Amino acid sequence: MKIVASPDLLTGIEHLQKAIHAGGLDPLVLELVHLRTSQINGCSPCVFAGVESAKKLGETEERLHSVVAWRETPFFTEEERAALALAEAATRIQDGSAGVTDEIWDAAATHYDENQMSAITLNIAITNFFNRINHTIREQAGKTW
Repeated sequence: MKIVASPDLLTGIEHLQKAIHAGGLDPLVLELVHLRTSQINGCSPCVFAGVESAKKLGETEERLHSVVAWRETPFFTEEERAALALAEAATRIQDGSAGVTDEIWDAAATHYDENQMSAITLNIAITNFFNRINHTIREQAGKTW
């Protein structure tokens, strides 16, 4: 299946991406959040792209292989864990989970300021957006956009 995006849509996405990256977050945290969200949704093109982007930022194979089980590893900082927990809670809303609880939000907010929290939240949302588009059009991993 193919989808043709209008120039206005592409411009809007570019503006969202700029806002996310202007939020003052370490780009690697954004990639980890993107990767974990995409893993939860089973979005192979976004998982592939997230791994490739994280590698370009210097991420290690050890940590990349462990994102899926981040709670059970010693490889992530408390700040990264808070962002990953927020990503999971915001993404798993259809699973009947509680979603983003005050505890999850407050844990992340102890490590990130308001601009950074906005950037993480928007990054989770746009990743879910792309995951659903890719699922709908049956996009395959490994393509470049």
